Amino acid sequence: MDSISRKTFLKTLSLLSIGTMVNLPTDAFGLNRKLRVVLVGTGIRGITFWGRRLVEQFPETLEFVGLSDINPGRLKYAKEYMGVSCPTFVNYDEMLRKTKPDLIMVCTTDASHHELIIKGLAYCDVLTEKPLTIDEVKAQAIIDAEKKYGKNVIVGFNYRWSPYMTKIKQLISEGAIGEVTSVDFNWYLNTHHGASYFRRWHGLMNKGGSLWIHKATHHFDLLNWWLSAEPEEVFAYGALEHYGKNGPFRGKNCRSCDHKKDCAYYWDITKDKQAMNLYVANENYDGYLRDGCVYRKEIDIYDKMSAQIKYKNGVIANYSLTTYSPYEGWRIAFNGQKGRIDAWLDIPFINGESLSQEELHAAEMQQTKSDTTESQLILFRNWEKYEVVTVSSERSGHGGGDRRLQEDLFLKKSAEDPYDHRANLRDGVLSVLIGVAARKSIEAGKPIQIGSLTDLKPEIKKS
Repeated sequence: MDSISRKTFLKTLSLLSIGTMVNLPTDAFGLNRKLRVVLVGTGIRGITFWGRRLVEQFPETLEFVGLSDINPGRLKYAKEYMGVSCPTFVNYDEMLRKTKPDLIMVCTTDASHHELIIKGLAYCDVLTEKPLTIDEVKAQAIIDAEKKYGKNVIVGFNYRWSPYMTKIKQLISEGAIGEVTSVDFNWYLNTHHGASYFRRWHGLMNKGGSLWIHKATHHFDLLNWWLSAEPEEVFAYGALEHYGKNGPFRGKNCRSCDHKKDCAYYWDITKDKQAMNLYVANENYDGYLRDGCVYRKEIDIYDKMSAQIKYKNGVIANYSLTTYSPYEGWRIAFNGQKGRIDAWLDIPFINGESLSQEELHAAEMQQTKSDTTESQLILFRNWEKYEVVTVSSERSGHGGGDRRLQEDLFLKKSAEDPYDHRANLRDGVLSVLIGVAARKSIEAGKPIQIGSLTDLKPEIKKS
């Protein structure tokens, strides 16, 4: 991208917001043509949300000019599933040289993000799935690369964009409960969704940095965003007490296991057509087993986690993550000088939920339907009767966040973004560093200063 068109492109990105959605003219990025995008990492998130959905929803705005993955079988399936005609590359460097993209989308294993982001920044802006990376050294390398090349790293924090999350942000920003002083935040992964992380590469510390990074970075970003604050110090506890070596028996993977009838976590991948086509059919290339045993001895991440986060502006947040809950959902409470907000999603005994836990997760992840749902939160003002606030949103696509994030990126909107939905590199780094600090705190048995991890120093944001 030449310097003039690139400046126009970045200016347009900075003007995108949550306003009215209209089709984006093909010259809206200053290119007088469609945006040339490439995807590296053709796992399920890559080929669906950052793949087929873009092909179907934004045909006038962008075009895929390359797909890359270290697994040639997955590449072949990805091309067919997405319905694109672009070339495929096992070699990422070759793809960058030959395709000359305007935007790179990174959807690989978390531990490889930094290398792909840094190489990509030499060519153009890079959009990465969360988390940005898995440790402070890699985070610093990305910070340095963005400065060196003068390009932008965009982090796909979709949860920010859901109407329910936005309503919480709005109430806090408008001072509904006064200055926030503390937060209690509890996230529950059920025995279907939670267990899936331990079946996959996410169960290995050197691949995903633990769920402090891969999963909780979502939640830490929400906290940082809701509070308009930056974390200063973290103290944490964590352990592996349910999965991995704690299992009563184990096997290589579910399909080949001798304990199918006895294991509550047995998952029959053969009933999932897409998983069979994308993963099982291509195991011979890299040996990756999508239905790995949740009791594998090599699993070394935590399955219970709790942290206390002190923010630069004085707010204290208590956070916990459970990975084997009977139900999936989350609860949060914001305590303020003038009141309190209680919010939750998907707690079955509160919502009268009828979907099974497996169906619930499938409904949230699917991208095609957008059925409207109504959720409540409670607003308390000191010495006044509480108020029930109803928020209309969707269950699919992470509460409607997926759709709104993409529409902000690829459709032209108004210039305002009153709730700061867009996440930049600093946001991505800070969310990761909370998880890194929590991991280090468990290992060292003491609080960890965020400012000691990289040259990014926490600041008090101006109101």
